[in-house]
Amino acid sequence: MLLQMTFFQFFNLMLSKNNNFELIQLTEQAIISFSSTRLGEMRLGQSFLAANDTSKARYIILGISESVGPMANSGLSGAENAFFSFLSAFLNTQDFDHNSAFMGYIKWVGQAPNPSQLTMYVSELDEFVLQCLTLVVAKHQIPIIIGGGHNNALPLMRWANLHFEKINVLNIDAHADCRAMEGRHSGNSFSYAIKEGLINTYHVYGLHCAYLNSASHQFMNDNQVEYTFYEDYLDGRRDFITDIDQFINHQDETSVFGLEIDMDCIADMPSSALSPSGWCFDDIRRAVRKVSNSKGKVAYFHLTEAAPISDLDKKRVGKALSYLLRDFI
Repeated sequence: MLLQMTFFQFFNLMLSKNNNFELIQLTEQAIISFSSTRLGEMRLGQSFLAANDTSKARYIILGISESVGPMANSGLSGAENAFFSFLSAFLNTQDFDHNSAFMGYIKWVGQAPNPSQLTMYVSELDEFVLQCLTLVVAKHQIPIIIGGGHNNALPLMRWANLHFEKINVLNIDAHADCRAMEGRHSGNSFSYAIKEGLINTYHVYGLHCAYLNSASHQFMNDNQVEYTFYEDYLDGRRDFITDIDQFINHQDETSVFGLEIDMDCIADMPSSALSPSGWCFDDIRRAVRKVSNSKGKVAYFHLTEAAPISDLDKKRVGKALSYLLRDFI
């Protein structure tokens, strides 16, 4: 039987097994540093200062500040900046009935990453994220991971499998992340999950044809993955919201599913696989709002692969992640 630890017991276990990653508590001072106040307003920073008990919240927010997963997948760095960009925007929005708490954030604390060992670091992070989720998040709660690479989908699915057995997964993404199991990175979380039997059905919408290799394509066909191509939406052969509605209509009161939003599906969004082509941001907002209100139970929510570098990028990413989290809750 899984036992949920108290907040203070948990923070005695803050380092991954090889001491390369650390879970850091969002202290009162940290929240204040990201927050501003205005006379006559109640902002989220003030709300989280007043109450941040993970045992009572419905939604548990975990930030991940790393880019070893995308780098191991030949992607760009910058994913380590997404969570802090999010905090700056989110905590300064108006308060609402969010019923959520911060677990904290995981960051790289090791020496300069050795490029030849990136996949080993990702495996270490897999174990640490799963440990954090298992020890803090109860079955009736919904973990929300913000930041980092899409490699963190695998420990999320492993956590869900501990509580719900096989789940359905909806991934809105330009890439299937079904690459070869050649060592862990951000491009093969779903290959591992499918082979481990964690997934009942996998749905990935909006793949970009130019970036789907033949091995991934064959893997998806062999494992009955439902996928759509972004080019079919461009050509008018498919409608995005219609496909979202069809996914929702196939969920019932017994369904459990994870929701994945890879920020590279949005045109010109600073991400580890930045693209000029993709959905407009409001399309993704509409999808999140619809899916979060479906009949099925959402096991988790994952906002991943945003990779802001410049100050302007950080403002854009921070607001985008803040909007999506508020839409989901």
